[in-house]
Amino acid sequence: INFSTGGGATNAAVTFARQGLASQFMGTIGHDPAGLAVLDDLDKEGVDTTHVSYSDRYNTGYSVLLLAPSGERTILTYRGASTHYDARYFDLTDTDADWLYVSSMAGSMEALDKIFAQARELNIKVFFNPGKGELRHPQKLKALLDDVTVLSVNKEEAAQIIEGESLEELTRHLLHYVPVAIISDGPNGVMASDGKVLVRAGMYQDVKVIDRTGAGDAFGSGFLSQWSQGKSLKDSIVFASANSTSVVTKIGAKTGILRSGASLHEMPLTEKAL
Repeated sequence: INFSTGGGATNAAVTFARQGLASQFMGTIGHDPAGLAVLDDLDKEGVDTTHVSYSDRYNTGYSVLLLAPSGERTILTYRGASTHYDARYFDLTDTDADWLYVSSMAGSMEALDKIFAQARELNIKVFFNPGKGELRHPQKLKALLDDVTVLSVNKEEAAQIIEGESLEELTRHLLHYVPVAIISDGPNGVMASDGKVLVRAGMYQDVKVIDRTGAGDAFGSGFLSQWSQGKSLKDSIVFASANSTSVVTKIGAKTGILRSGASLHEMPLTEKAL
């Protein structure tokens, strides 16, 4: 049995920290051993946890993952504090962040609306990777996209937001809502566009998959760790793919996250002007 911490925001925070960026985690945990484990992991990685909030009613979210030999998994989840967000716990006024990486907020559109509005006022750019909870409110979600700079979704999720059949069609349509769109399609790779070029990438490397947990978080945060530093769309996608590939070769969502200076190699990728 392996014990480790996860969650979209904490996984992303570790990617940023390992890439040498100042990283802060903002989320809700309980007053329990699991919550302490989350804080301990983040402290070891150099992630600022001063913005953590606590639930007095619910325990920290907890999951049991049953892994198959293929790396696929069944997850038994107690979401706890991680699905009972209070908008008053999320305040950006005392942060000097350049970017906000937002994973699923369990469909708490009120909290998201407050966070995104604050980010706009403070000139903080937003990277958004919505979850099932947000996708259940497509109209409210579309309204929030006015404040989003980078949107990252998979092909099925994109089809819930806009019309389109192919990856390219869906990507082009998302550009009507956000400046940068990224759509993943499992083993078929990913497509991304910043409105200037369209990048289509395949699999970074054929590796033995041990555990797919955290692969999506590693991809999204890997992309932003490079894009936020002025790297090209192509280079950001290559690093995102490498980070995600590394994560699936290890047990747990954080173990395989790449550190600054990791050597990368070429990957199947095409780039064309829009």
